[in-house]
Formats: sequence, C-alpha cells, structure tokens
Amino acid sequence: MSPQQIAQLLQDRFGNKILSARPDDKHPRVHIEAANWREVAEFLRHDPALKFDWLANLSGVDYVADKQFCVVYDLWSFDHDHRFAVKVYAPRSDDTHFPSCVDLWPTAEWHEREAFDLLGIFFDGHPDLRRILLADDWEGFPLRKDYVFPREYHGIPGSVELDWQQKPNYP
Repeated sequence: MSPQQIAQLLQDRFGNKILSARPDDKHPRVHIEAANWREVAEFLRHDPALKFDWLANLSGVDYVADKQFCVVYDLWSFDHDHRFAVKVYAPRSDDTHFPSCVDLWPTAEWHEREAFDLLGIFFDGHPDLRRILLADDWEGFPLRKDYVFPREYHGIPGSVELDWQQKPNYP
C-alpha cells in the first residue's frame, strides 16, 4: 500500500482526529493528538490491510517554541512491505502523558523508557517506566530544550571549559 493510500485510509476511518496528512513528504506520516493515539495505534497494528507489525523507531521531540512534545512512531509491515509514520502531539508540561503501546509493539518498552528518561514524557500503561540511560537520582531531562546541564554530579565535573586559544597539554 502506498503512503497516499495509507493516509487516505486513516483519514477516512478517523476523520478530523487526523490533524494533518503528509504522505508525499520524505517521511510519509499523519499527525494526531495523544488522546487519539491508542485508537489509531490499534487500527494500524490490527487492520489486515495495514498490519504494521514492527515499530522500527520511537523518538521523542521537544517543540519548546510551540509548547508541545511529540512522539514519532516509525512503523513497518513485514507482510505488506510498507512503512509509515505517525507524529503524536501533546501539550508540553512537567507532566506530559502519552498512552503506551508496549502491548502492541514490544520494542516500545525500551523506546518509551528512553523518551521518559531523556525528555520526561510519561507513558501511561507502561509495565516498567523508569530511567534507562541516566542514574536513578539524576535531576531533570537532558533532551529538553530548556535543560540546564549541571556543573557537577556527585563531585564529578559536568564539563571542562577550556579557553579556545589554549592548546591542551598532552604528553
């Protein structure tokens, strides 16, 4: 099925729940709100004409200027050999929630944990939502655009600031 056909099928099925369709883009996709994600995800996974059985990637995005978080789901169907993406949006806050899709695509378990760890996006229904890359006592979420990197962590310097004209003194 072509990206245009997939987008049309989603628009026919979900109507105004599809905020935008971009099937001709280099990254063919539709845009939806987080409140509608679960219903759309189940359709993408279980509809026989689509059968998106693999979540190839899940990426969190901080659109700080638009006051939104976005989670991008890149999907693939092995049986039909087609791909498509869904960009899911929610208001940006300290407590932003998206529905988990771990039960539909098990690979989402680690992807959702990474988005939680680095952006502070919560995934409702995730079986084990906890940090995956950073220490449990790390404060903040480093991929948020307004994140201020700490000067130190438990006495370990967070950065080494050198004068750009100073040459390192290597042996």
